[in-house]
Amino acid sequence: MSIIIFIIILLVLVLVHEFGHFFSAKKFGIRVDEFGFGFPPKLFGIKKGETEYTFNLLPFGGFVKIFGETPDEESISGPDASRSFINKPAWKQAIVLFTGVFANFLLAWIIFSFSFMSGLPTSVGEEANGYELKDVHTVVVSVLPKSPADVAGLKTGDKIVSLKSGNQFTTFISPETIKSFATNSKKDPAHNASGIADAGGGLEIGYVRGKITEPINIVNIKPKSSESGELMIGISMDQIGIEKLPFYMAFWEGLKLDWSVTKDTVSGLFGLIKGAIMGKGSFSSVTGPVGMVGVVGDAYKFGFNYLLSFAGLISVNLAIINLLPFPALDGGRLLFLLIEKIKGSKMNPKVTNIANMAGFAVLIILMLFVTYHDVVKLL
Repeated sequence: MSIIIFIIILLVLVLVHEFGHFFSAKKFGIRVDEFGFGFPPKLFGIKKGETEYTFNLLPFGGFVKIFGETPDEESISGPDASRSFINKPAWKQAIVLFTGVFANFLLAWIIFSFSFMSGLPTSVGEEANGYELKDVHTVVVSVLPKSPADVAGLKTGDKIVSLKSGNQFTTFISPETIKSFATNSKKDPAHNASGIADAGGGLEIGYVRGKITEPINIVNIKPKSSESGELMIGISMDQIGIEKLPFYMAFWEGLKLDWSVTKDTVSGLFGLIKGAIMGKGSFSSVTGPVGMVGVVGDAYKFGFNYLLSFAGLISVNLAIINLLPFPALDGGRLLFLLIEKIKGSKMNPKVTNIANMAGFAVLIILMLFVTYHDVVKLL
């Protein structure tokens, strides 16, 4: 299910990006030969006007084929050269290149705004000023593999609603309460000398999976000692509630979130590139397609609106990556336009074509390395 959701998200985000290029190219009178849904091999196509809309076998996004974007003799001096991308003024070329990125930023803003209007899961303390979160619960954010919580069956997205340890019982749950109960469970005579709870002892957790109206599940978790000597059950927690905003506020908060995510993504990407240049880079902080499937699955467990906002986050990331000044990316093509502006003449089309092909090859190799690392982490 996670794979299907990820493919759908990727398809929508890439198609929106390509539609940005498509829309601006059409507005400037540039010939668009093909708009592809998915990637070849081609299944079938429908021609409308001069553009063929193709439906392809591989559903991992899409593409738009703009006449003259990859310059050749026909697009430079052929009979339809006046409608070629390469022969349009630099400012029009720049707009065509940037509108794909802009479309992703715009989509993220719409997604974030809709999520706020529908009710977005939000951490306590991060809600908009003047608005109170509803349905606040302590939620399992992640579960450490092979930990006591994992063995007991707790999963990401579970809402903890009750705790019991020895004679102690409470329904007033917070991350601090859970840590306190786990620590105090060491005082329970049911624990052995190593700090591991014996049968019948430990921490009894009541949780709800899904809607809070569903029946409460009860598990008995036996905390174990960490290297520091503290008792732990192996989960990360957060207090999360629903932030539902009125229409006008939702769009304002959506725009603020769009900007915040953009700043954080740029900062993180800059740190990653800086680390790579200084020889301190690591693939451990990079997630590829395989890893993203797992992340999408976790986001889905928090509800549709959370998954939707996560799609907005990916949309921003897609926009920023495309702006990098690297050949084959939109940012690389924009860089070539800037170089032409500085030197006062066109770059040799053969040079730009070779640079873009080489850049594309490097990106494919990098993606293969990241995917390999994702697979290794799963093993």
